[in-house]
Amino acid sequence: MKIAIIGATGMVGEAILKVLEDRAFPVSGLELYASPRSAGKVVRFKNEDYVIKPLDETIADAPAFQVAFFAAGGSISAKYAPLLADAGVVVIDNSSHFRMDEGVPLVVPEINPSEAKNHKGIIANPNCSTIQAVVAIAPLHQAFKAKRVIYTTFQAVSGAGTDGIADLEATLKGQEHKHFAHPIANNVIPHIDAFADGGYTKEELKMINETRKILNAPHIAITATCVRVPILNSHSLSINIEFENKFDIEEVVRILNNADGVVVVDDATNNTYPMPINTSGRDEVFVGRIRRDTSNPNALNIWVVADNVRKGAATNAIQIAELFI
Repeated sequence: MKIAIIGATGMVGEAILKVLEDRAFPVSGLELYASPRSAGKVVRFKNEDYVIKPLDETIADAPAFQVAFFAAGGSISAKYAPLLADAGVVVIDNSSHFRMDEGVPLVVPEINPSEAKNHKGIIANPNCSTIQAVVAIAPLHQAFKAKRVIYTTFQAVSGAGTDGIADLEATLKGQEHKHFAHPIANNVIPHIDAFADGGYTKEELKMINETRKILNAPHIAITATCVRVPILNSHSLSINIEFENKFDIEEVVRILNNADGVVVVDDATNNTYPMPINTSGRDEVFVGRIRRDTSNPNALNIWVVADNVRKGAATNAIQIAELFI
């Protein structure tokens, strides 16, 4: 497959290249694009050198690739993705720009792969926290029908890109923060993305709305609190799910053990549970601390951890492309 990466020198763009190689994706042609300041840089992929090209409108003039991964932000996607889609390229967009558009499928291949085939040129990659959440929730929803979901996220600084990592490194040294609203070292910040009406942040609204769309379940009541924590990589989520139907914990564990893309790590006797330190660099979604909510017999608590740059962005995008091989 001939592919292009737009935003190839950013954190997600670099991760896409790494995951393409890790998964032995059949690349027969590769074009890399970035901002003019990165043009001319050389990137190595599978023992070959590729020169970064500047991104401009000419990218849509008889493109020599079939699939384009966008990893350069919403404004770039808004401008260039439709041009490539009109030129017959399948666009897999990592930004939030198209996610809630009615005609754009929002795809997590473990859950709704058939939606990808209904695209009109653009396929949206969900928010990183949403991806790992729904990989764990979807099989349980299918079995017991989720009624209400409460998300509390603990999100690593890599979710804010290189600026987030730089802020953590700087504030650990006692230097001034530049990206986050407050110093992130030795701190947690209950604020990710801009605040919207009603006091929720855009990150929280993404999780609420995207979960409903991916699960095709607009009836589910969902609320979220998203928190930035001083962890380099891998997001952690505490999820409380209330079901319409009764469930046994043993059945929940069995379902999760058999779910595509899920690894159950849950042994309280030996203090074993998912942690960011053990999940970075992995493509699976790790689930532990599985227990009934003692305040509600039809509710469940789970702890979900995954690499937000890989499964939360690059890997999920490449899994979407693999559906077309």
